[in-house]
Amino acid sequence: MSAMITLAGCGVEPSAEGVEMAVASTSAGTTTLTPIPTLAPSAVPPANTTLTTPMSNSIVSPVATLSFHPSSESPTVKTVDIEADPAFASVEQSLIARYASVSPTKWGERVPGVKTRLHTKDKVIALTFDACGGKEGSDYDEKLIQYLIQEQIPATLFINARWIAANPSTFQDLASNPLFEIENHGTEHRPLSVTGKPAYGIAGTKNVKEVIHEMKDNADQIEKLTGKRPLFFRSGTAFYDEIAVSVAHDLGFELAGYSVLGDAGATYNTEQVYNAISKAPSGSIVLAHMNHPEKDTAEGVIKAIPQLRKLGYNFVLLAALELIE
Repeated sequence: MSAMITLAGCGVEPSAEGVEMAVASTSAGTTTLTPIPTLAPSAVPPANTTLTTPMSNSIVSPVATLSFHPSSESPTVKTVDIEADPAFASVEQSLIARYASVSPTKWGERVPGVKTRLHTKDKVIALTFDACGGKEGSDYDEKLIQYLIQEQIPATLFINARWIAANPSTFQDLASNPLFEIENHGTEHRPLSVTGKPAYGIAGTKNVKEVIHEMKDNADQIEKLTGKRPLFFRSGTAFYDEIAVSVAHDLGFELAGYSVLGDAGATYNTEQVYNAISKAPSGSIVLAHMNHPEKDTAEGVIKAIPQLRKLGYNFVLLAALELIE
């Protein structure tokens, strides 16, 4: 077994528990789930219309909003005021009831249903950068982003609600730049679990209701701020159990994992970042971070991009191509 444990989280040092999970990220066993209707966030009708779902014959508002309550670790953080939607409550209860008697058997970054690659034979790579917020870091790697803008390199940015709260004007600047695709990195940056299972020392969501809020509340906020609802979701640490994966799909979110760990939670030095990214094969989804300017991610990316271009690679947004596991 390799002595190096690489992390997908944001600047988190590996604990003994985290090392164990990194080595055995999925467990054996299968669970059969009954499918329920998908509420696709990317297919929202005009604001003056409503939707009817056969799940409960309830009326669901096109922007189903739930209140966001900051976690105890960041009690001063405030986000956009989003009111609770009574119509969505019935959908939420249907999901909770649907999975009430089901227990997860899988856990990790490669759980079925998590997409990790682009479906293409072309020499293209998707660069994705997480902005985690809270104690995982709310700073802004301006050097990295300005380099991408200068070189006209598209990138998909997974933004957490706490980072948005700490950087409202920067978020709006990024969201208004067509070079970037704004996606959902969760409300409180938690691993997506229905049992509270942790990853790298970060407590997971405890039940289906928390899974829903971790995804939906920040999606609502991003939509309210930008006018566009995110399609892709990546959890804090990129860990999931298969029940949480099913809930995400029920809500219409596509789970974006990764195939190349670009900076290991912003812990890699310049050469490690360069080696990881410059050797990425066609169809790779690269995961790195844009919330740690004090680290070496920017320098490694700046060194790797010219090498990839020299090899004939182009860069695309996640939404440009089909994703596969």
